Amino acid sequence: MSLVFERYERQYCELSANLSKKCTSANALDDGEQKKQKLSDIKSGVEEAEALVKKMDLEARSLPPNVKSSLLVKLREYKSDLNNFKTEVKRITSGNLNATARDELLEAGRADTLTASADQRSRLMMSTERLGRSTDRVKDSRRTMLETEEIGVSILQDLHGQRQSLLRAHETLHAVDDNVGKSKKILTAMTRRMNRNKWTIGAIITVLVLAIILILYFKLTR
Repeated sequence: MSLVFERYERQYCELSANLSKKCTSANALDDGEQKKQKLSDIKSGVEEAEALVKKMDLEARSLPPNVKSSLLVKLREYKSDLNNFKTEVKRITSGNLNATARDELLEAGRADTLTASADQRSRLMMSTERLGRSTDRVKDSRRTMLETEEIGVSILQDLHGQRQSLLRAHETLHAVDDNVGKSKKILTAMTRRMNRNKWTIGAIITVLVLAIILILYFKLTR
């Protein structure tokens, strides 16, 4: 059943019970300002009840057929109950009922009210149970959502930790790359110096060999 319809129904049942008490109280009063005020309150209540019935009617007709049919049956009962209140208001206002007719009307109204009240209480209890079950489902959904949120936060924290580790590893690799570059430059410089030293030593050896040859030549020619 629609939760909106149930809310309107609960409001109507409470208003109907209140109107029944007011009608009984108004019938017990003598003509005067107090009775006029009571009638004014009853008329306002009847108008409010009629507005609730119209809202229930609109809500019921907007629902699927399998749900709408059962709700329309309820609505017929509420409309009949509302018509009884309207008739009661007219009779109280006219003030032309004799004591016997008034007593019969009150007796019939009390019987109808008791019957309607019993049915309404039963419906209200069923509606309360359904609302309780709906509340439990909402609580379960909320608990699941919170657990999911906690898992998501934990995953985000793990991902953040892994990101920090990757950043540190990247910084370490960058530092190693810098060191490798520096080492490569040092090795290149050392290689160049070694090559220069080789050429220098080779030149010295060549000069020495030539010097030795010249010395030997001059000694042998004398």
